[in-house]
Amino acid sequence: MSEKKKFYITTPIYYPSDKLHIGHAYCTVATDAMARYKRLCGYDVLFLTGTDEHGQKIEDKAKAAGVSPKEYVDNIVEGPQGVKDLWKLMNISNDRFIRTTDDYHVAAIQKIFKKMYEKGDIYKGKYVGKYCKPCESFWTESQLVDGKCPDCGREVQDAEEEAYFFRLSKYADRIQDLLENTDFLEPRSRVNEMVNNFIKPGLEDLCVSRTSFQWGIPVDFDPGHVVYVWIDALFNYTTALGFMNDKYDDYEKYWPADVHFIGKEIVRFHSIIWPAMLMSMEMPLPKKVFGHGWLLLDGGKMSKSKGNVVDPYLLAQRYGVDSLRYFLLREFPFGTDGNFSNEALIGRINTDLANDLGNLVSRTTAMVGKYFGAHLPAGCGATGDEADLANLVAQSMGNVGLSMQFPEDDPQKFDVELIAMAAQLRNTYEDKMEQYAFQDALMEVFKLIGRANKYIDENKPWALAKDETQQDRLAHVLYNLLECVRISAVLLTPFMPETCGKIFAQIGANDSQRTWESAGVWGALSDQAPVSKGENLFPRIDAAKELEELAALEEAAKAEAAAKAEPEYITIDDFAKVKFVTAKVLSCEAVKKSKKLLRFTLDCGEGQPRQILSGIHEYYEPEDLIGKTVVACVNLAPRKMMGLESNGMLISAVKEGAEGHEELHLLMLDDKVPAGCTLG
Repeated sequence: MSEKKKFYITTPIYYPSDKLHIGHAYCTVATDAMARYKRLCGYDVLFLTGTDEHGQKIEDKAKAAGVSPKEYVDNIVEGPQGVKDLWKLMNISNDRFIRTTDDYHVAAIQKIFKKMYEKGDIYKGKYVGKYCKPCESFWTESQLVDGKCPDCGREVQDAEEEAYFFRLSKYADRIQDLLENTDFLEPRSRVNEMVNNFIKPGLEDLCVSRTSFQWGIPVDFDPGHVVYVWIDALFNYTTALGFMNDKYDDYEKYWPADVHFIGKEIVRFHSIIWPAMLMSMEMPLPKKVFGHGWLLLDGGKMSKSKGNVVDPYLLAQRYGVDSLRYFLLREFPFGTDGNFSNEALIGRINTDLANDLGNLVSRTTAMVGKYFGAHLPAGCGATGDEADLANLVAQSMGNVGLSMQFPEDDPQKFDVELIAMAAQLRNTYEDKMEQYAFQDALMEVFKLIGRANKYIDENKPWALAKDETQQDRLAHVLYNLLECVRISAVLLTPFMPETCGKIFAQIGANDSQRTWESAGVWGALSDQAPVSKGENLFPRIDAAKELEELAALEEAAKAEAAAKAEPEYITIDDFAKVKFVTAKVLSCEAVKKSKKLLRFTLDCGEGQPRQILSGIHEYYEPEDLIGKTVVACVNLAPRKMMGLESNGMLISAVKEGAEGHEELHLLMLDDKVPAGCTLG
């Protein structure tokens, strides 16, 4: 018995600064479908995913949450509805999950960093430039777009610190040759972007250590430095196989990777930096990097830092995991951007899954049960002529046109057309899958499903059932439909594994009839297979009602997210716009029907009184404040509270008092300070 062919496929490792969104699920579902397809074809597959857990952003978020960075990432990765829970929900079949905080990975990265340093490809210097904290990326002034990060469009900050650098420029010519003269990077449209935007302008050496934060892998020969992002992150694809560690022993077996599936925003790191680092280490390069497009929402990229994300938990739990998996890979070509919308998702479920696939399975199994019970009659399966036809069509990769020899009204013509389409399906499907054209592969399968539904209307089984002389014909028609369902289900298994398992159970297909080999054979299903009408696989959705409910759920989710959102920092220039003045309290009274609000009339030195409302009644009585000198912000936009207009804000502070109770202290000055003094 020959040894199985190897196939090693990876997702990027995701950054657990927050819960993952539908864009992350898109990449991981595509990787899972490819891994399942290769297993179906008989390959020995290793499928890796994981999380990239170090960096300043996580250190800051952990500090804000009052926990250690490790506790913070543990919750995102291992906690309820975390990364691992999401992949379990989405039926992801990864063989390994790496965390860059894993001890074996940490030790391996230290060895790799030191080896590159000793070779002279890493050297010590000083970084001066621009830094985008949300993206954890350094940029030169020329790379910014309108002065902002070219990836996320957010503000960047000046950065200057001692750092180690990787001699990326040393490998520029070799990287350009790799990109331009091989198929290392796909889709091909990404190549010109990398060469023209990054290599030809002059490839600069890369910052690979930081000293301004501590949450990272320590550089063991230079305390104070931690390994920065890309050496730590990119080498996960090899450390997860056992490279420079004793955790695993699969590096020689599986490396180089057959393909890295990644989002297009990190193509630069995987197609320029990653091969250069491997060249430095004198290691084989991965065979391919495939940079897929983005799922866009309202025309823009989904981003945790922007807050415009779609929750895969909500959709998977509401519509079923397989429906969501199917939609993600059917709606958009894998290499290009695609607009996500709830309308498109519901429409695809109703048309493809409910009307076409679900309807075919339901009608076919119901008619078998109605007309013949649990089993079709013996001898109703594929004839020798049909098997020969199927073999001929499969070899010719297409419909050979044999149906033309039959008269237009001869029912056998319909059999030949259906069988011809089914016979060539596996070959065309394989061709599309090998190109990572998931959308096209699914379209091919649904062409057969559509043809089978048409075959029902052409043969009218309900009419055949009324004619005793047509019982053999009726049984053969139903067998042909079952066989089309079986072949379709085999090829849909990488995309909808749970649903296809249910379909196989309904049509009575055993394990040998669910294989890749069997999908290329017409007539593999036994004519005595036990058939049963199971549950409705894809109930139709009332689109209008559902969209209303989804809109309400999403608004509630946005409100909750906004309440938890990280505060936006302002610059010193923004702060300088705020005008603080001293003000004398002329009068103060409680606002009717409010437990908190006090209504102040203030002398702010403006020549006329100013009204400001403040929610401090639980801390102060109005009569105690009359005559006091307070500090107010007087250029805040007016707003109404309890029907009254407030023209500013009183400045106060909260501190913890006795027994943990909060106390609010209004900022008050010596009463001798005149009203209208500006504070700055």
